[in-house]
Amino acid sequence: MKQTDHSEISLLKEVAELLNEETEVKPMLKLAMKKLLDGTNFETGWIFFIKDRRRHELIAHENLPDTLAQDSCRYLCKGGCWCLSKYHNNELEKASNIIECQRIDLANKNLEQQISNITHHATVPLQSGDEKFGLLNVASPNTVRFSDDDLALLESVAFQLGSAIKRILLTKQEQEMALVQERNRLARDLHDSVNQLLFSVTLTSRAGAEMSDEPLMKETFKEIQSLTQEALTEMRALIWQLRPKGLESGLLEAIKGYSDMLGLHLDLKVSGVLQFSSKIEESLFRIAQEALNNIRKHSGTKDAQMILRVTQSDILLVIKDEGRGFSFDPAIALPSMGLQSMRDRTEALGGKIDWVSDIGKGTEILIRMPY
Repeated sequence: MKQTDHSEISLLKEVAELLNEETEVKPMLKLAMKKLLDGTNFETGWIFFIKDRRRHELIAHENLPDTLAQDSCRYLCKGGCWCLSKYHNNELEKASNIIECQRIDLANKNLEQQISNITHHATVPLQSGDEKFGLLNVASPNTVRFSDDDLALLESVAFQLGSAIKRILLTKQEQEMALVQERNRLARDLHDSVNQLLFSVTLTSRAGAEMSDEPLMKETFKEIQSLTQEALTEMRALIWQLRPKGLESGLLEAIKGYSDMLGLHLDLKVSGVLQFSSKIEESLFRIAQEALNNIRKHSGTKDAQMILRVTQSDILLVIKDEGRGFSFDPAIALPSMGLQSMRDRTEALGGKIDWVSDIGKGTEILIRMPY
């Protein structure tokens, strides 16, 4: 077992300085893990982010033995164990030695012709105040129990990590709030200026058509009125995208309200319990917006169908129409920025998106993302 290179106070100071510099959670945790292992008797470590009893994510790890690293850390990512059980039952409040770990035992049994010298680990919850984020686990070869000093140091590092995670999350919330405020400001400006001007042009062209007796002039005014009305609809749709009225009343009401604004008849079918985070909810709304916009502009039909199905593991969103359809090769490039935007939003949440379409056969969009 290696000797500690720095005093505990020096190590904690170095970790604190490192955490203050980082603005993203995953890179911060990986760097902090490396710093912890370099300056202590711990040889390997891994961090779980825990969302609920069904979902935990291996978000960082360092210097894993082959037994735990095999198959893309399969044995760390799947199944249950003592530390997770204690965490969920609120029975894990400080750094603790784990007497038996099902994950390590299973990993050791399933790597042929190799015996790991990692058999036990210590664990400590990552939290800030009453808000918990996950677990920090550490281990060393041929070590069944860590000393009280080791556990105390682990608790100190975990406290710093929890505070850093909270700081980063609060910063992101502030950034998202600033973005929402800027969207709202832009939406107000568009409504108060461009939207009102377009409405005035619509009224003026209508009056010009009614007052003119010359056929060509009357037709010109009607064409101006039609084009302006189309631009007004586009502007209203843009304002909705910037500031989605109705989203505060729920995703479904927002989607229905947007389809009504576009003049579409939407058949919406829902199954499962809709309890989304604000990030997932807004992403689903933006994806639905883009799909409905495409139907209004390009499909040649006013009828659309949408299916939203939520299970314990994923979210399925299907949007389809029986309109003109289109033909494209997804291996080359997507035919529009709108479709690329839908793909980017879906993949940002770890999901997948597919299109089924052909000329004269309508379009179906299938989106699946983890829940």
